[in-house]
Amino acid sequence: MTGIVFDELGPSKIIHIYSPKTGLKAIVVVDNTALGPSIGGVRVSPTISTLEVARLARTMTMKNSIAGLPHGGGKAGIIADHRDPKKELYFREFAKQIKNLLDFIPGPDMGSNEEAMGWIYEETKRAVGLPEKMGGLPLDKLGATGFGVAECAEVSCPFAGITLKGARTAIQGFGSVGRAAARFLSEKGAIIVAASDTKGTIHNPNGLDVKALIETKDATGSVINHKKGNVKKPEDIFSMDCEILIPAATPDVIHKDNVHDIKAKLVLEAANIPATKEAEDILHKKGVIVVPDFIVNAGGVIMAAMEYAGKIEKEAFEAISARIKTNTRLILEQSKTEGALPRHIAEEIARERVLKAMGNS
Repeated sequence: MTGIVFDELGPSKIIHIYSPKTGLKAIVVVDNTALGPSIGGVRVSPTISTLEVARLARTMTMKNSIAGLPHGGGKAGIIADHRDPKKELYFREFAKQIKNLLDFIPGPDMGSNEEAMGWIYEETKRAVGLPEKMGGLPLDKLGATGFGVAECAEVSCPFAGITLKGARTAIQGFGSVGRAAARFLSEKGAIIVAASDTKGTIHNPNGLDVKALIETKDATGSVINHKKGNVKKPEDIFSMDCEILIPAATPDVIHKDNVHDIKAKLVLEAANIPATKEAEDILHKKGVIVVPDFIVNAGGVIMAAMEYAGKIEKEAFEAISARIKTNTRLILEQSKTEGALPRHIAEEIARERVLKAMGNS
């Protein structure tokens, strides 16, 4: 449990799962359920740790609270490669193991998708982000999180002294969130000048064709195979000449060793905990606006909660737009007035809501 913070919010449950029969190794953290049953993604990674799952679960508590959802925060991790041929076996065994953990509602995350949520639902009758054929709102297919990133950008840009139309944008991570963000941002007039994945970075100062880039990624597995751009190292994405930088992959990719390379005026944290606290402090002191993860990327969980409540797609998108825009404006206006880090303001608002609910529960 080294490094896990135990405080007045939680975590309330930390569960380690091992199935000798299937080889499944998994971790579940239920951080807080004062606002309702926890919702959180199931991340699949060979390197996922209890600490990472606990940090992500706390992020979900903050995210669900500030989004005004009747849900607490939780997270799960399956210790495996997402390409493992035993993936379905692992997910079904995981579902059986958490069937009676009624205060945790699983959703998709890195390494899992609508199909995987379908496997869980078949075993437990409890999951969100289900395939359409099962009556769900497929979060990745609809681009819920990426849509929210673009809505957040629209409100954030004036605070950073930039105009979204024509804003040069670099996206680190071109999975389901990164590509959806690219699509919705380009529709609003932003120019996607760089995108990266684990293989490298593709850069074109005149702008990348987002539709063609997505097709290249789907067909070849990497953005670097896109013909109309210069190929660079994955880490070069952070030093690109751009107005907006969007980390949309894994935790702690922005840190003390690369934070000074960032030239963007606005950082939108589309991934969960993509920057260390030290890096966020440095950027804030340099005058860079950093909108925290649980504000920026709440689109996915808002849609998941709408699905859980029986709402339709149109209602879900309306809720994402309204809640993310309202919260972005709230924390950035307060940050501007007080000079405080946007994350600190957002965390305080979210924490107060949870503590109030705990007092009433």
